[in-house]
Amino acid sequence: MGRYDFRPLRVHQHASQLLAAERTRIVPPWHEVIGTIPPAQTLVRSQPLQHQERPRRPNKRKPSKLFQPQRIVYEEDTLRRGFFGDHPWELARPRVVLENDGKDAERKDWSLPSQPDRPVDGESVVQRQMFLLHGNPEAGHMPDPNMTPAKAYDQARKEFYEMRLQQDIERRVAKEEALATGAYFGKTTLQIGMELEDKAYEEWKSWASKEVVELEQKRAAMYTGIGSEVASLPEADPQVDAAVEELDATVKP
Repeated sequence: MGRYDFRPLRVHQHASQLLAAERTRIVPPWHEVIGTIPPAQTLVRSQPLQHQERPRRPNKRKPSKLFQPQRIVYEEDTLRRGFFGDHPWELARPRVVLENDGKDAERKDWSLPSQPDRPVDGESVVQRQMFLLHGNPEAGHMPDPNMTPAKAYDQARKEFYEMRLQQDIERRVAKEEALATGAYFGKTTLQIGMELEDKAYEEWKSWASKEVVELEQKRAAMYTGIGSEVASLPEADPQVDAAVEELDATVKP
């Protein structure tokens, strides 16, 4: 075999020979695909594309992870971790999962905190913060040199709070108007949760009451048993008492 193992490159050839010799009659699902698109014949391992320069130290041996791809890091990922770390319940909101190409900054005008064709969510805060930090020179929006990540985050976060408050007020007014016209929305999730909690509490309360009654009965039965034993002792015999007194008199000097 030598240093290199060429058997994986000859799998298609070996399978074709078995089929031609009728050693097997079941054609593997990958046979036609491998024949059309054969695997690469290059046996030289090339170094992956470097996304960032690695520090080089003189008089050091060759790094062991030289052929391992580097980690791709985007600035938006750091901003997302910061926002969703402070607002974890934003991840629980229902959202439409659609793949995009990540070019919202080119199609949207993030000089405004909200966009008319997309809902307000954590990604809006991230894109708004990116705009405040870097601007959009192609659209004529230059970045503010005095803007820091903390200031951009505070501004985008406050704008996000204001938009969410406005949405809550609009929903509340719409619900009141619908109720005024005879609409019925049923029980809310909070009411359903409270009913389930009350039901569980009542079940625990009944179970605890039975346990307390059983403990009291056991305790009462224990004390009653001690009293009955004392009451069942035989009455004192006068002759025995007299004999004990005579014995004490003889023992004492």
